[in-house]
Amino acid sequence: MRVPLSWLREYVDLPPTETGRDVQAKLVAVGLEVETVEQIGAGLKGPLVVGKVLTIEELEGFKKPIRFCTVDVGSANGTGKPQEIVCGARNFAVGDKVVVVLPGAVLPGDFAIAARKTYGKTSHGMICSTDELGMGDDGTHGIIVLPPEHEVGTDAIELLELVDEVLDIAVTPDRGYCLSMRGVARETAIAYGLPLRDPALLDVPAPNAYGHPVKISDPIGCDRFTARTVVGLQPEARSPIWMQRRLQKAGMRPISLAVDVTNYVMLELGQPLHAYDRTRIDGPIGVRRAEQGEKLTTLDGTVRVLDAADLVITDNRGPIGLAGVMGGANTEIADASEDAHTTEVVIEAAHFDAISIARTARRHKLASEASKRFERGVDPQAAAAAAQRTVDLLVLLAGGTAEAGVTEVSAPSGPRTITMAADHPDKVAGVAYGRETVVRRLQEVGCDVYGQDELLVTAPSWRPDLNEPNDLAEEVIRLEGYENLPSTLPTPPSGRGLTDRQRLHRRVGRALAGAGYVEALNYPFTGEAVLDQLGLEADDARRRTVKLVNPLSDEEPSLRTTLLPGLLGALRRNDGRGSHDLALFETGLVFRPTGQETKPVRLPVDRRPSDEEIATLDAALPRQPRRAAVVLAGAREQAGWWGKGRPADWADSVEAARTIAREAGVDLTVRADQHAPWHPGRCAALYVTVNGEETLFGHAGELHPRVIKELHLPERTCAMEVELDVLEQAVDGALRAPRISTFPVATQDVALVVGQDVPAADVERALREGAGELLESLRLFDVFTGEQIGEGRKSLAYALRFRATDRTLTVDEASAARDAAVALAAERTGAVLRGA
Repeated sequence: MRVPLSWLREYVDLPPTETGRDVQAKLVAVGLEVETVEQIGAGLKGPLVVGKVLTIEELEGFKKPIRFCTVDVGSANGTGKPQEIVCGARNFAVGDKVVVVLPGAVLPGDFAIAARKTYGKTSHGMICSTDELGMGDDGTHGIIVLPPEHEVGTDAIELLELVDEVLDIAVTPDRGYCLSMRGVARETAIAYGLPLRDPALLDVPAPNAYGHPVKISDPIGCDRFTARTVVGLQPEARSPIWMQRRLQKAGMRPISLAVDVTNYVMLELGQPLHAYDRTRIDGPIGVRRAEQGEKLTTLDGTVRVLDAADLVITDNRGPIGLAGVMGGANTEIADASEDAHTTEVVIEAAHFDAISIARTARRHKLASEASKRFERGVDPQAAAAAAQRTVDLLVLLAGGTAEAGVTEVSAPSGPRTITMAADHPDKVAGVAYGRETVVRRLQEVGCDVYGQDELLVTAPSWRPDLNEPNDLAEEVIRLEGYENLPSTLPTPPSGRGLTDRQRLHRRVGRALAGAGYVEALNYPFTGEAVLDQLGLEADDARRRTVKLVNPLSDEEPSLRTTLLPGLLGALRRNDGRGSHDLALFETGLVFRPTGQETKPVRLPVDRRPSDEEIATLDAALPRQPRRAAVVLAGAREQAGWWGKGRPADWADSVEAARTIAREAGVDLTVRADQHAPWHPGRCAALYVTVNGEETLFGHAGELHPRVIKELHLPERTCAMEVELDVLEQAVDGALRAPRISTFPVATQDVALVVGQDVPAADVERALREGAGELLESLRLFDVFTGEQIGEGRKSLAYALRFRATDRTLTVDEASAARDAAVALAAERTGAVLRGA
């Protein structure tokens, strides 16, 4: 809802010095979301005046039509002589009143006006359009042509209300009454403690039998319908400038007087209205549900096939409007530019069921200003006042006459009353407000309050969101100020902190961030196309996805089974924007259906579901393991004076997996593997030990070149993905800190020759087991192949560090441990000491 400050001042006497920012702060304090304050006309500087076109000379020989005009601007130019102006617009003629900006003025956007030579003439200013003045769209797309009654030389800045402030309020669904100037003015008056001039307080004549006949067949869908008739409208009457400007500032385009008046009253009172050309209505106006397949052409020219649940306005011929959403084209108001002028109108001010209107608007994908208000709740008591206000404006501005007939059809209804303890807001907020404060605040929002310790509260008709004591407590608390609530942190019972699982997940994230990775959060959606680009086989488990009934995108209709597509997409976007050295990570759930899921049950809403019902619902869910993944591209170490740096490679992705495993105190085993989307020769399978057995933990390595090409990734992109649930199972008790010995280390190096097909992980495992408890660490520091080793053989060089916790090791003890390690490696893998 866009709220011009100048319009708001009409209902609340704000201090003259109060700015839009000041009002924004006050409204935010009482719970309204004022997103921005737009400064309309900021930087605008005159002279900007009303002028009268005296002559027009058509200039020939140019690619587009150009006119040389003389315009009477009175004494505004200091000489009293006609102003010579070159203009390309053609929607004005000699004698028209226009808006002229003279040299020395500055238009919005810091556009300074000066005399300049153009098209062989000197133009001393401009004849202005709405766009040039920042007024918004008026439907003409041309020069502003003013009514003839405005005097030449009048200040156009004041006339057109070009300088103003507009508050843009994001109205939440429970505050539908703030989709009107009346509602926002009420909140402003409360915030400032000032009286409100309620625009709905009008003298409304009583209903009688002489009004246009109305028949309501569905009183649940429409519980109130007011109809008024105005005749004798002058077809040439135009909306006054003040009304057009208020509509434009509020974000609406002026159309014609009758339509502008209904839009203006809707913005003012929050009651949507519709005006019908009475000569196009055949018989009584009716309200009913549509017949299945019935058709209606709405005002936007679209033929709509109606659903049986749609609420429609009808006459003897059938539907003439989609109730609460949009009128029909067959009863549209005709303006002065059309051959058949509208001189008689029937004004509709009705109250429709919010849910019905919301469903109709969504069913037809037809959101309108009316439907937006009805689905959030419109004041049913405002219909008669809105109709009267519309009648008054049409009589005043279009020279019409209001017929004596007043039609009002309404279903019987009573006020909504709520019983609440006077100290209930105190208990909710933890603040002692007291009964007087509670009663005063509820009365400010329009409630009638009776009682002492037990309050009987009647909610106002414009607040359908007030239905229970907590709603009333919220009103008291927000008006007293959320900032005044005490800040009290709850004291959790001992032993109720993070679980071991949560601690592990947090440590993994911190470890990867500490290793130089940046966390990326991606949507958990995927599609078949990206799975094809990853090169997954048809029977790959990652192709069995969970389909969404209402996906955000038709290209990603499923829940992800791997984290890699989202991460690789983030890497591609960042690389395309100039960030070429990238290391990203993500932790999150993937969704892996097993095929054993059952059909979900619909849980009750009137009670807490039973444990059996919750278990049945859980059984319908797919398996949702938590995973961690990284992707790398570009330089892993930057070049500089310290050296050449190095690019990221498959070993860095494996090291990321080791970093994760170390956070759990788990040893990682690395083996060669072939697994999409990784390069067959640069793919590592990662294993951890769970209950004494090696269990696949994940994969790491360089992506397949074909995958890199399909996804438009940087060359040699690497990735790693592991399952944290498996890591959690591999954890053996609490993570123990390493013991630090004060005794020196003994280092022994060995180079073992093994077959080319023997995994280094098997050799490493044998060395660790054979070395025994004295081994502190083991590191592979060299791999060598060549003629010296022999064909089909490779040399693995390891650095073994030995240390005892209670003594300094002798050379013989370290050598014996090394020999035992080599012996076991020889026995299990056929390793031979190099050079032996």
